Amino acid sequence: MNREESEVIALQALTFIAGQEKIMGWMLAETGIDQGTLAQSADNPEILAGVLDFLLSHEEILIDFCNQESLSTTSPVRARQFLPGAPVEDY
Repeated sequence: MNREESEVIALQALTFIAGQEKIMGWMLAETGIDQGTLAQSADNPEILAGVLDFLLSHEEILIDFCNQESLSTTSPVRARQFLPGAPVEDY
C-alpha cells in the first residue's frame, strides 16, 4: 500500500458513500463539510482522509463498501495510514 493506492481507495469510498443519499447526508453532517466543497475538493488528501475516517467509524458501512469493492476490511485501515492526520492507533 502506498499513498496513491490509499487515495484510490478513499475515492472509491467517496463514490460509494455519494451513491447513497442517507449515508452521504450522515457523512456531511458528521464532518461539517458541505456538498459543494466536497465536490470541489474530492482530490484533497485531507478530505480523502476524512472520508476514510467516516467509513472506519461505521462498521456496517465499512463492510458494505468492502464487499462491493471486493476489498479486505483492513484495506481502508491500511489506506488511512498514508493520508494526512493518520492516527497513531489503529481503528
